[in-house]
Amino acid sequence: MKPGPLSDFPRIFGHEATGVVESVGDHVEEVKEGELVLPVFAPDCGECRDCRSTKSNICSKFSVSSGQFGMPRDGTSRFRDMKGEVLHHFLSVSSFTEYTVVDVAHMVKLSHGIPVDKASLLSCGISTGIGASWKLAGVEEGSTVAIFGLGAVGLAVAEGARLRGASKIIGVDLNPEKFELGIKFGLTDFVNPSTCGEKSVSQVIKEMTEGGADYCFECVGLASLMTEAFRSSREGWGKTVILGVEMHGSPLSLNPYELLRGKSVAGALIGGLKPKSDIPLLAEKYIDKELNLEQFITHEVSFKDINKAFELLLGGKSLRCVIWMDK
Repeated sequence: MKPGPLSDFPRIFGHEATGVVESVGDHVEEVKEGELVLPVFAPDCGECRDCRSTKSNICSKFSVSSGQFGMPRDGTSRFRDMKGEVLHHFLSVSSFTEYTVVDVAHMVKLSHGIPVDKASLLSCGISTGIGASWKLAGVEEGSTVAIFGLGAVGLAVAEGARLRGASKIIGVDLNPEKFELGIKFGLTDFVNPSTCGEKSVSQVIKEMTEGGADYCFECVGLASLMTEAFRSSREGWGKTVILGVEMHGSPLSLNPYELLRGKSVAGALIGGLKPKSDIPLLAEKYIDKELNLEQFITHEVSFKDINKAFELLLGGKSLRCVIWMDK
């Protein structure tokens, strides 16, 4: 039974992690005890029509919401507190705990060649940005890219575009310090909306790219910013990729005429990647020293100091803070 709005708590949060398999349940053959694994909120059953298709990474057997409160197959929880009361799951992962229980559809097996702290980055945000550049947008050599929002996801988009050989990678953010940070991931230009004067951001980007960026990425989660990203894309083939989850539930408003002029909009969870087949490839690219993951880790804390990690996040001082269970 799915909990109601008043019974969503207590729950174990956290959805980016990596760990070692401690034990497996009946009929689980894909992973074994002692293997390095990555829990991922996006299911990949490998059996349904959608998982077998190359057209999307949606799983029709399990939805993302099916693991919101409990296990995706039956909705029950595997967690109890000291009094025996139910603790709810979160996005099928619940990583803020020393031991968690994850359905095999949400589990990705990795090589032990990648350090666990770097591997954990691939559980959501970094994979989302790189996947969006490579798979969803298909950024190619010499193309122009504009990224709205330079958090970890936005900078991962830049890293993906850099590796694809984009000639101009424009970052858009209100924090001027993000440009210096973004250079490490391939940013070539920076636009601060507060210093554009009477010009809109889209006007500035069109001037910088001779008519609009080939690919625009919205990585914040604001409908107004999604619209501005769309306006910043080039007529004829400009593609806008939506990665941010709209935080206010506002609808997206676009000019249909611009769609008729060849612009397009796309969106996908985790950048369009199929977790079980695509994320191991990213891990291999890191092992082969092609993919920059180190620069995303700005802080590290022990599990007992998890509140410090949240303070760093809310203060905009970290990209990714690694929380160690055993330090």
